[in-house]
Amino acid sequence: MATSRKLEPFGTSIFTEMSRLALQHGAINLSQGFPDFDGPASIIEIAVEALRGGQNQYARSMGHPLLVEAIADDLDARHGLRWNPMSEVAVFAGCTEALMASMVGLLNPGDEVIFFEPFYDSYPVCAAVAGATARYCPLRFPDFAVDFDHLAALFNPLTRLIVINTPNNPTGKVFSAEELTRIAALCVEHDVIALTDEVYEHLTYEGARHTPMATIEGMRDRTLSLSSGGKTFSFTGWKVGWATGPAPLVAAAQAAHQFTTFCTPAPFQIATARAIRQGPEGYLDELRAAYAARRAFLIDALESVGLKVARPQGTYFVLADFADLWEGDDLSFARHLTAEIKVAAIPPSGFYHDHPEEGRRLVRFAFCKQMSTLEAAAERLQALRR
Repeated sequence: MATSRKLEPFGTSIFTEMSRLALQHGAINLSQGFPDFDGPASIIEIAVEALRGGQNQYARSMGHPLLVEAIADDLDARHGLRWNPMSEVAVFAGCTEALMASMVGLLNPGDEVIFFEPFYDSYPVCAAVAGATARYCPLRFPDFAVDFDHLAALFNPLTRLIVINTPNNPTGKVFSAEELTRIAALCVEHDVIALTDEVYEHLTYEGARHTPMATIEGMRDRTLSLSSGGKTFSFTGWKVGWATGPAPLVAAAQAAHQFTTFCTPAPFQIATARAIRQGPEGYLDELRAAYAARRAFLIDALESVGLKVARPQGTYFVLADFADLWEGDDLSFARHLTAEIKVAAIPPSGFYHDHPEEGRRLVRFAFCKQMSTLEAAAERLQALRR
């Protein structure tokens, strides 16, 4: 085996496998979380102008000045979080690289890091590469409430970091300000850093509100916050992500970033900066409204065929319980959906470590698709009723 022992346990990403199966069987792909439509045409034109205007060499490693300044100004305007754009903001090749760079930069061998499960699948890989030990706190279907007794028991003198993904993939949970305040108290008590994955910060529904952990009392100086333009502006292929926080934490992530990708493509940074500063008028409200309609449509379609749905407060994913329809586990059901029903979804048991049984009766669908795509998928899903 040529693969490093650190990576051997993780195998091939389930996203890669399910997208491959979707292609093989001609299935509608509701598995991987990327839109099947482009973001605003006006933002694409800015990237094209940058490409044609000589912006084709290395950008500043920590981020193009136009972008880091736009990020800093936006967070100040929306949340009263003022970061120095030159030292407290850094740009990465998407939030996935930001996660890896942050954990490699912040964790030492022997440190412990706390994850909530189910988790985005790269989290444990990042910890393993950093040589840290992962500990897990389960969020259980259907409400995904935090078990604070379980969580508190995970903190110990070796705990260096807790990773909080809100809005959460794959559950759709939006951590409340009260939950974040209780987590913050544990971080302060045990001198732990919070690494927050907030890539879906703009995608919330039914009155749910995203609260940045850095705004919670006592957390500004111990929180490194990550986000991305890909989910917000529907340009996932541009891979423009960023980190914000106190200079020492940003510098730790930058220390790893400079030796991996070094920088993110300059034209896409310039276009993302413009999108943040002056995207199409009403764009974010229109995006949320469009996703809310698609969310409602998909939930109705899933419930109509007998799936039990956890209504997501945020993101563009829906977790559903298929136990009334299928006797096998999540992987067998996802393969059946793809091969026979011609709709691909994600089996989420791989997003658990300590409690994989929590995911074996669930399946995750993505609704970041054109309505026509969801309508075709809903028609195919009717075969489950038969």
